[in-house]
Amino acid sequence: MNYALIGCGRIAVNHMKAALNNKLNIVAVCDVLPEKMEALLAKYDLQNDDSIARYMDYKKLLAEHPDLQLASIATESGIHAEIALACIDAGVNVIIEKPMAMSMDDANEIIRRSEEKHVKVAACHQNRFNVAVQELRHAVEAGRFGKLSHGSIHVRWNRDRNYYDQAPWRGTWAQDGGCLMNQCIHGIDLLRWMMGDEVDEVYGVTKQQFHDYLQCEDIGMAVVKFKNGAVGTIEGTVNVYPKNLEETLYLFGETGTVKLGGTSTNNIDVWNFADESDADARNKGLQEATSNVYGNGHTSLFADMMDAIEHDRKPYVDAVAGRNALEMILAIYQSAATGKPVKLPLEHTASTDFEGRFAK
Repeated sequence: MNYALIGCGRIAVNHMKAALNNKLNIVAVCDVLPEKMEALLAKYDLQNDDSIARYMDYKKLLAEHPDLQLASIATESGIHAEIALACIDAGVNVIIEKPMAMSMDDANEIIRRSEEKHVKVAACHQNRFNVAVQELRHAVEAGRFGKLSHGSIHVRWNRDRNYYDQAPWRGTWAQDGGCLMNQCIHGIDLLRWMMGDEVDEVYGVTKQQFHDYLQCEDIGMAVVKFKNGAVGTIEGTVNVYPKNLEETLYLFGETGTVKLGGTSTNNIDVWNFADESDADARNKGLQEATSNVYGNGHTSLFADMMDAIEHDRKPYVDAVAGRNALEMILAIYQSAATGKPVKLPLEHTASTDFEGRFAK
């Protein structure tokens, strides 16, 4: 399957690794900085591979590769939607790094146009493929929790000035958002997914405590009312000293309690059910080794997308999932800005609506 990578920065390493692990035919890479392309290719000993075309313009890449079947987008977040829509218009299936877009209008247009053009779109929420997350999902789908009471996600990470100085777009409303949009979106995706997806109301608070050189928040908290009667809480920050502490997901029901932990919800810290059998023993204390906070899920997400294309089905993490995660964060931003709860569904809201929120 012919594949191209658009954007060769920090997260692109995981995309390239996933492409190679799945034996995709890498026909092109694209970045506005040629040195980024060469550094990424060199990391996998591909710097001398002349069969991989290099582009500084994704539109030219799409025009010159009509045989392209799959692209993944790993650029700064603010141009995800623009590039995704160009891929869709070219008939190219696309994996979009999170967040899928920065506005509800763009997210909805990606869904609408991909359906119209019969193009597959996957949102890159790769933590759904973590072993621990998959075990939890199976338990939810089997009804082992009974009635859900509440759940919570805690993303307690560190990002210092060195991180933000690596790229001028980081921490900006137009191109990145704050810690909720960048670092916490995977956990927020998992919480909404596990709790039944249907949200009634969100109340949020965001602050900029230590990162006064950014435009956006460095801590956000929220209470979520789900339509099934359950309640969710969200805590996300990059203010933890001196390094990443944890990303933990809790789920509580009348007949089950689970806590996923580790740095990226990759471990099972608590696994208790009323209907336990010997098979549950393997999940108690389960740990999935990961080389970084992004986990191992990109390879599985790419494999699923390839299978979805081959068998003409929806990807496991489709564009609606990408929109849902974005909607949660924009609702928190809107609630924090107005001081009022926000009802879902959310319409016509964008990250740029909150420019100047923390202006000095």
